Amino acid sequence: MKVALVHDWLTGMRGGEYVLEAIAELFPRADLFTLLYVPGKISPVLTTLKRHTSPLQKVPSIEQRYRHLLPLMPWAIERFDLSGYDLIVSSSHCVAKGVRKAPGAVHVSYIHAPMRYIWDRFDEYFGPGRASLPVRLAAKAVRKPLQNWDRAVSGEERVDQLVSNSAFIARQVQAAYGRDSRVVYPFADLSRFTHAREPGRNYLMVTAFAPYKRVDLAVEAFNRLKLPLIIVGAGQEAEKLKKKAGPTVDFIGHLSNAAIAELYARCKAFIFPGVEDFGITPLEAMASGAPVIAYGEGGAAETVTAKTGVLFHPQTVEALMDAVQKVERGEGSFQEQDCRARAAEFSKERFQRELVAVIRDTWQKAGKDPAALNERIRAGWAAHSATL
Repeated sequence: MKVALVHDWLTGMRGGEYVLEAIAELFPRADLFTLLYVPGKISPVLTTLKRHTSPLQKVPSIEQRYRHLLPLMPWAIERFDLSGYDLIVSSSHCVAKGVRKAPGAVHVSYIHAPMRYIWDRFDEYFGPGRASLPVRLAAKAVRKPLQNWDRAVSGEERVDQLVSNSAFIARQVQAAYGRDSRVVYPFADLSRFTHAREPGRNYLMVTAFAPYKRVDLAVEAFNRLKLPLIIVGAGQEAEKLKKKAGPTVDFIGHLSNAAIAELYARCKAFIFPGVEDFGITPLEAMASGAPVIAYGEGGAAETVTAKTGVLFHPQTVEALMDAVQKVERGEGSFQEQDCRARAAEFSKERFQRELVAVIRDTWQKAGKDPAALNERIRAGWAAHSATL
């Protein structure tokens, strides 16, 4: 029995890559197919897999330019030859689920989001002020063809089972592809967050500076409140955001995981003003015992509870300020143990267990022998355990 794992690209370790790593632990002898791979940027677990890359890997300076090659990605992902594989598990936020499978093969696709650049977040990436006029015109020209391709490859002839990372994404999957999906929530690495809780005056953000993260809301809110906000991260809007920041907003760039865990433990509350597909950082904050102030849409609305934070509406500076002031006034009872307990519900072991159950169900519905799959999973777990 041969297993193929498919992921859009491997240029660093973020939420999607940690999900892929957890899947690879289930199938450590699988082959890994990805559009491009940057050496030194992925975890040892993923490094041990036999990798196959697309023709895009040969493009000069691909690490910096791959986002500009979006129109070529459907062509590149369909060039992979998966004719010898019995089970395909894809991890997709762009085109990975569009691989071609052999007749009789089973494909389960874990959807982090429908291709966000061409669906619900098109204007955030290519709207006025977000991109140059030539880029905006080019994006508009390819949007419809990419949507048509994305919808076509999401049918049952390509993907036996779609799995969404939240109920929020399941609704987007239904709207874009006309298909129901199973929900399996991602996870936070709870073992990283063992510092004693010592809350101070500082609020905290840990984020990439992409438009939809809405870091601009937090900057403006804390400028007006004159309260201290620490922002960890980097990205395309960094310089613009730094110019807007007042004296109480501190951008500190990239930090190690250990340093970020310490900041979580010491922050008064974690700020999360964007709409995320799921949102790992609120879980990390709660795993550290910190409450979360989040916009009440997207994945955060499914993880943050009345015992663990404040959800604000609408997505405005004023609404965020009101939420912060509630925390300043001590409204709501946010206990460290409640925050940690909520985060503990989203463990990697729970994710792996639920995903295996979906894969088994899909395998058996396809009329396949469950013994072959069970043996492969047992062998995978044994191999993974031997390396721990």
